[in-house]
Parts: sequence; structure tokens; C-alpha cells
Amino acid sequence: MIIYPAIDLKEGRVVRLRQGDPTQKTIYSDNPVEVAQRWLDAGANWVHIVNLDGALDAGANTWAILEAIGGLNLSIQFGGGLRTAADVQQAFNSGVQRAVLGTAAVENPALVEALIHQYGAERISVALDAKNGKVATHGWKTESDWTALALGRAMAQKGVQHALYTDISRDGALGGVNVEATRQLARETGLQVIASGGVRSIEDVKALAGTEVAGVILGKALYENLIDLAEAIRLADL
Repeated sequence: MIIYPAIDLKEGRVVRLRQGDPTQKTIYSDNPVEVAQRWLDAGANWVHIVNLDGALDAGANTWAILEAIGGLNLSIQFGGGLRTAADVQQAFNSGVQRAVLGTAAVENPALVEALIHQYGAERISVALDAKNGKVATHGWKTESDWTALALGRAMAQKGVQHALYTDISRDGALGGVNVEATRQLARETGLQVIASGGVRSIEDVKALAGTEVAGVILGKALYENLIDLAEAIRLADL
């Protein structure tokens, strides 16, 4: 299982939002490259970077930050506002290894399929972010008609291999990861699912390690020093 420390960017700063709400923002650093270096020093091979400005349709440019972090010998999984083939191309040109599509997976599944044909399934992931049982898009402001399970199955049929699953009600709230829903999604779709949202302690990592779940994103718990990253990576490798 791979541990992905999260770096959420807003106006060039490292922040965390509570349940995706930009009015409930905590700023942790003005230097995202320094934060990435800290996670690298703790043993991380990957970082999960989200452009919150992009995800919330504000369109801020984070390409330079991605290029700098990519120069640290870290693999980058990146999402937030990637809606077109040109967006994804720009992300890859900026050093991103895997692009995460959320809104596009719901509104433009043909784009996801085309990107997989162009770049390969290892480089494309979809975000299955569930709110009240339904997948939410546009920075979690809009609820779709899809359940995470149904959309996951549909994406798998289009050749998708990687997915993120977030229980939005738990994101940034330290409510504990939704282990059963994440495992069910992995089991019933065959996707390599990364758990996100609500991780609050090393116990959540233990609960996911050794299951069908392929990875876990650590956010607020890491920034609030509730989880030691090196210990989480060690557990995930067992």
C-alpha cells in the first residue's frame, strides 16, 4: 500500500479545507516545495497535490510549483481543475506522473477514455468523491446522479485502473476513514483504490494495510502531527 502525503494548494500556499469548504481554511505553509521536501525526507515516494483554486474554478496557476516539487525526485499525483486534454498535457509537462480527473469523469467520460489510450492507464486516475451517497463535482459543490460504486464500475469498463475514494463528510474533519466503503469499492470494481478523507490516526492506516486498498492519502492528521509519516510508510510496507 502506498502512502500519499497531501499538499493542497490555494493561492500558492499549503492549506487544508474542512469538507472542501474554502471558508473553513487552515494555512500550514507559504512554501509548498519545503513541505514536499519534508515528506520526501520522511520516506515518501509520492505526494498527492491538489490545486484547490482549479478545483473551485478559480483557475490559479500552480505549474511552477509542480515543476519545483517534481525536481525533488518525488512522484506527483495531481488533481484539481483538470477538465481538458490540454490541462492534462500541461500537468504532465510540469512533471506530474498521474493526473486525477473528477468533474471530467462525470461530465466527459469520453475524455477519460481518450487520455488512457494516449498516456496509458497508469497515468490517469478518477476521483470518486461521495457526498450523501452521490459523487460530487466542481470542487464538491455539485452532486451528480452517480453513486461512487456505479461510476467506478463505468470507469473500469472504459479502461480506468486507478481511483481515489473520498467520503466528503469526513474530509478535513478527522472523522476516521470509511474503511468498509473504500474496500467495497476496490472489491466490486477491481480498481486500485486510494482512500482519502478522514484519516485521523495510525489506526486508520493499520485498518487499511493488507486489504484490497492500494493506497491512502494523509492530509490534516499529518499537518496536525497526529500521524508520523515515517511510521505510516513502514506500516503500509508490511
